[in-house]
Amino acid sequence: MADHDLSKTIIAYLDRHLAFPLLAHLTEISIFPIEEVQAAQYELAKGTNMVDYAVNLFQELNPDKEIPAEFGAKRENAVSTNERLQQEAQAVLDVIENPDVAQALRQDKTQNLQYLKDNYDLTLEQITALYNFGQFQYTYGNYSGAADYLYHFRVLSTDNDLNTSAHWGKLASDILTGKWEVALEELNTLRDVIDSRSPSSLLTSAEPAALTQLHSRTWLVHWSLFVYFNHPQGRTLLLETFLSPTYLNTIQTSCPWILRYLATAAILSRKTSTAGGAGSRVRHSIREIVKVIQTEEYQYQDSVTNFLKELYVEFDFEAAQRELTLAERVVADDFFLGEFREEFLDNARYLISEAYCRIHQRIDIGDLSERLNLSKDEGEKWVVNLIRETRMGADAKIDLEKNVIEIHRTPLPIYQSVIEKTRGLAFRTQAMGAAMARPLQPGGQQGESNPVTVVDGAR
Repeated sequence: MADHDLSKTIIAYLDRHLAFPLLAHLTEISIFPIEEVQAAQYELAKGTNMVDYAVNLFQELNPDKEIPAEFGAKRENAVSTNERLQQEAQAVLDVIENPDVAQALRQDKTQNLQYLKDNYDLTLEQITALYNFGQFQYTYGNYSGAADYLYHFRVLSTDNDLNTSAHWGKLASDILTGKWEVALEELNTLRDVIDSRSPSSLLTSAEPAALTQLHSRTWLVHWSLFVYFNHPQGRTLLLETFLSPTYLNTIQTSCPWILRYLATAAILSRKTSTAGGAGSRVRHSIREIVKVIQTEEYQYQDSVTNFLKELYVEFDFEAAQRELTLAERVVADDFFLGEFREEFLDNARYLISEAYCRIHQRIDIGDLSERLNLSKDEGEKWVVNLIRETRMGADAKIDLEKNVIEIHRTPLPIYQSVIEKTRGLAFRTQAMGAAMARPLQPGGQQGESNPVTVVDGAR
């Protein structure tokens, strides 16, 4: 299963602290040699100020060796730096902890700075010291403290570049502390910042503005996986975001492997969307995703994307069954998808049943059970629940003596067919318009440049 693991690919687009959970997951599933994973953890940890953590990893890798003296010096340096940065930021910390100041601050940052300067003698350098202290707390592993300091810095600062860096740092801190509601708000805010930035604010000497924005969105897509697969409404929100023309173009251009997560989110959402409570875009997302899977097949494919292709393009139920067997293992081993294994399998079987029933009027329950990788008894229970929970109840009748399902469908009104075809044409027209409007830019290697100042300098 190591050939199907995307951890190495995804880590290239993460801050080093966000990579630690993925590596810890790899030690649990044991698809790579444990020594190699621990070595990767150690190499990442050496670049942080989490000295004790790095020492523990060194001892696990080298149980017979003495701890290098450099760790002692690094620990002393980290402690002294922390004390110095705290003293530099203390003046701002004392002020922002004052309830009167919180009530006096307004939306206008320039006005706030003048108020703080007139009443508390705070300068821009002192406010920047708060950013430096928050950044150091992040490298220290104090993610909760880092989130607080970076948030307060962002409230006061007028430096756009540092504010953007603080956005990324706070998002990473919220992810690492598991505050998913707050992380979702931060993710949406950061996405608005990236999407709304003018070309002049993105210009660098290294690359064109549009390419910088593309890299920023690519990184945001990868970071958002933590939020979307932990927040209760995350899968639906993922579909709404990733299927928008801007981010769908980003995925197709820079990171086609994200199609695994897009396809999985669609599969996980399909059953609940049919039952109600989800938007039309979610209900019809699989159709759009299948088209993208076909288009990007030359760049990326795996058992999850192949499952949808075999089911909805080839209508090969035996091939879909084989792909689902492998996809179950892929999902189970994936860091982001592992906890959804049972739900994924249940929804995938629903999709097979839905497609199978759509093209047959008389279905042998035993044959359908086999295609779902279920025993005869399990298949019968599955079919009964399927008919009870879906709109098939009015059209399908079960004949237990013959062990078959009889389906009598009402012909689809012609206007409904026109609506479905028009919806597809509108989507393709929108995608073509966005592609034609996009200016040509010089090519670049994917993942080679970090569009943001990541808090810990993971690059």
